[in-house]
Amino acid sequence: MSDATATNTPAADPAPAAPPPPAPGMPLARAMPYLLAATLVGITQGLGQGFITANLPQISGDLGITTTQASWLLAAYMIPRASLTIMLIKLRTQYGLRRFAEIGIAVYVVVAFASVWINDLRSAVVLQFLSGVAAAPLSTLAFLYILEPLAQQWKLRLGLPLALVLLTTGPSLARVISPALIGDGGLVGIHLTTLGLSMICLMLVYLLPLTPTPHSKVIQKIDFLSFGLIALGLGGLVTGFILGPIHWWTALPWLGLLLAASLAALTAAVVIELHREAPLIDIRWLMSPAMLHLAFTLFLFRLLLSEQSSGAPGMFQALGLGNAQMAGLFSVICVATVFGALACVGWMKPGREPAYHAAALALIALGAYLDSSSTLLTRPEQMIISQALIAFASMLFMAPAMMKGLIAALSKGPMYLLSFVIVFLVTQSAGGILGSGLFRTVINIRQAFHLQVLSEQLTSGDTGVSATLAATMKQLAPQLQDSAQLKAQAVAQLASTASQQATVMAYNDAYFLTALVALAALCALGLHLFRDWLAARMLRPETEPQTS
Repeated sequence: MSDATATNTPAADPAPAAPPPPAPGMPLARAMPYLLAATLVGITQGLGQGFITANLPQISGDLGITTTQASWLLAAYMIPRASLTIMLIKLRTQYGLRRFAEIGIAVYVVVAFASVWINDLRSAVVLQFLSGVAAAPLSTLAFLYILEPLAQQWKLRLGLPLALVLLTTGPSLARVISPALIGDGGLVGIHLTTLGLSMICLMLVYLLPLTPTPHSKVIQKIDFLSFGLIALGLGGLVTGFILGPIHWWTALPWLGLLLAASLAALTAAVVIELHREAPLIDIRWLMSPAMLHLAFTLFLFRLLLSEQSSGAPGMFQALGLGNAQMAGLFSVICVATVFGALACVGWMKPGREPAYHAAALALIALGAYLDSSSTLLTRPEQMIISQALIAFASMLFMAPAMMKGLIAALSKGPMYLLSFVIVFLVTQSAGGILGSGLFRTVINIRQAFHLQVLSEQLTSGDTGVSATLAATMKQLAPQLQDSAQLKAQAVAQLASTASQQATVMAYNDAYFLTALVALAALCALGLHLFRDWLAARMLRPETEPQTS
């Protein structure tokens, strides 16, 4: 009966707006390999970046370089990740994303294989750049694989949160498993793990085809000019915000020129794209008020999440803790992220985004405020609750925001959908680097301030400082007989403690600033909702007489 009705009067019955596609009939035995492929591809691309950030000291030791020099490896990996994804819009239309991904993963396997024998910085930088190029399509590929076997009604509600979990937990998971992989063999275990995962992903991508899309020749010569300018701009910004806080912004004469050239390149790319009939990115749509609001929201969210990606690990490393001592904390972060995604699966619907965002901002503010009372004796176990709140909030914020953007893009057409997905991934990768750079800059500024204050107290003959110095000399007395050496050692130890104290105080300031920004965003969200409610209420008396 219902079939006949749907056949005879297709235009009169809008109820089956999303008719069951082939995916609902896909047996579980066929669906599970796609979900497994999505999981492995998503985790592999996340671990690629996570292994670098979590093991910079070990990498620098293996290559015989300083940690500052090793930061170039992260820059080399992130430069293509931030820009190459943009070309996937037209690459997928002309050649198919799967073919591009097959080539990319094959290159990723070769790079992972070659990394086992690399022992100098220059070769490592080249390989990390190639690794970033090969990993660029993996994020989009993981997203498509997890949506492939799902019914239409579950693609956004279930597939979206699960995809975001896979794309965001990689760096935290890398800190959990790195201690078990790094043993007497150094980084060989990490390289072999990356190689094994990439080979499995290569096999799965070849064996599991995605739903084919119509191909057409859409790549134009001017696309390469636009992409070159965008790559130069985003690559320059990524490099600047990675190296700027490490070397300090004014210490490198070329850094200001690089940032200026990056902004000029992005401006030129925008001008070119605005005057094209078939642009690489639809700038006008992205610059619409709704999309600008969404982009600002996502960027603000990345800034707030820098408290977790750069705050806690950076502070504990400054206190002398390694990944093995932080493994439990980041395990809880991974679990909390999964629970946040499940909360989205259970209650996320269009129109509920403000409630989810309000809850996420409140949880981030609470978690950051709890962290702002850290001391020299704070350990990862004492930050489990606060960091779990922030991880849980990350899914409450990201999944509804992306759902809203996807619905807006779907209403415009398939090309807009791809544009939004890829721009979302670019803003998250580049925004994460920019957020971490700003967070570290605040840390450095406040650390210098607190260290100056503490140094003045050390040289002012304060009674508390004198008492601490005397107690330290008493502890060191059995080890040192010479009084001059004893006092010098005690002063050095006290200065080291003061430096650590200044670092912790700087992180506390950054945590507190994060809480204030989250509260300000929550207030702005409340005012925005009140404005919408007031506008609707003012329009109601005008519409009621017309309807009657």
